[in-house]
Amino acid sequence: VQLQASGGGLVQAGGSLRLSCAASGSVFSIMGWYRQAPGEQRELVAIIRSDSRTTYADSVKGRFTISRDNAKNTVYLQMNSLKPEDTAVYYCNALYSTAWSSVNYWGQGTLVTVSS
Repeated sequence: VQLQASGGGLVQAGGSLRLSCAASGSVFSIMGWYRQAPGEQRELVAIIRSDSRTTYADSVKGRFTISRDNAKNTVYLQMNSLKPEDTAVYYCNALYSTAWSSVNYWGQGTLVTVSS
């Protein structure tokens, strides 16, 4: 299983970025994004389930949109109205689960820097 994230970069406050994460090897029940700022713990940003139900962190509600293309096994994170506090390394996450077990996979991380 591989998760390949892309789309990070440097953007000014108020700008937008779109992250992508292409997964290979399995079909995942949940895919999502987490982020980790310097000196902070990794935190949930957004997840999307196989039935398209979503969950967002309160800090990004109304600004970020998560979506997935099941045919491409890819999850996206559209980030609008970016703020300096959104600066972090963003990690793609995918959960593979069966009736007997579940395994969590992580991508390599992509850096998002928002300048003020």
